[in-house]
Amino acid sequence: MSNTFSKLFGRSPFGPMQDHMSKSFSCAEQLIPFFQAVLADDWEEAESLQQRIAGLENEADDMKTGIRTNMPDSLFMPVPRSDLLELLTVQDKIANKTKDIAGIMLGRRMRIPGILADDMVTYVEKAVAAANHARLALLEIDELIETGFGRHESELVKRMITKIDICEHEADKLQISLRAKLFSLEAELPPVDVIFLYKIIDWIGDVSDRAERVGSRLQILLAK
Repeated sequence: MSNTFSKLFGRSPFGPMQDHMSKSFSCAEQLIPFFQAVLADDWEEAESLQQRIAGLENEADDMKTGIRTNMPDSLFMPVPRSDLLELLTVQDKIANKTKDIAGIMLGRRMRIPGILADDMVTYVEKAVAAANHARLALLEIDELIETGFGRHESELVKRMITKIDICEHEADKLQISLRAKLFSLEAELPPVDVIFLYKIIDWIGDVSDRAERVGSRLQILLAK
């Protein structure tokens, strides 16, 4: 089916979808060195990384627009066009949320209390790992199409989706722990700083949540 699809429409939409997911992941991946720069109080490096994140997010936006404009609207699509567009929206939000996190932290020169530092880095790493597993799962879509959603490839993607779920669950546990530790520090910190720290903790959780939703959308494709 994929060969026929390619002949009819030129390039399959899955290649651009994969490229977009890789771009969104590249954006999220920058959060790790960004947080390291923040913790080191290296705001020059943090600004450089924030600009890189913003540039990658803009590139992801351009790719999203191109995919939406050029995606075929035809009965010959191997999967429903609406499902692909929903998947595109979800994976784009990974890049969007990453840009939000870096922008507000840089703009406010936010400092992470020492007691939260190690857990925060681990938390960010888990969110980025979830995004990476989502990227890897999406890279298998072409194989699924070529094999007619064969059992071996389907099981491989399902295992990858399970890895996303595990990372997201571990990130959830870290989020609960971080919020509890921050609660114990509230009396020692300026109230506005506390509010924004809670917001950043929630937004990092959103990155892993969006990755988990990419996996959920892939499961929907597998079920059809």
